[in-house]
Amino acid sequence: MVDEEAAAARIREICLSLPEAVEKPFGGHTAPAYRVGDKLFAMTSEDGRSLTFKAGPGVQEALVASDPGRFFVPPYVGRNGWVGARLDVDQDWEEMAGLIEDSYRLIAPKRLVRLLGGRPPAPRT
Repeated sequence: MVDEEAAAARIREICLSLPEAVEKPFGGHTAPAYRVGDKLFAMTSEDGRSLTFKAGPGVQEALVASDPGRFFVPPYVGRNGWVGARLDVDQDWEEMAGLIEDSYRLIAPKRLVRLLGGRPPAPRT
């Protein structure tokens, strides 16, 4: 069994390490959600068992097809390319950090993406 509180703490650490990222719940929810500006790039479910993040074209399909035990198409935002990751199973946290950063790159203003250095931002969808 996976410690969901530890998973939430890892997500918080990853998200808040990104330039100007803040934690602010989504709508009337109380679960942690992470934004840059006022745009969401990652959000956890109310029960703490999943994380949802934005992905570039084809990424959702590839992740879900490669490991449906870890990844899924989330309700509501899945049709827009967002991906769900189960937090009640073992996760590859290096991969998750990369996926969260990719989501941030898709949402954040270019000036903030440039602060990350390295590779260029993912294409916007």
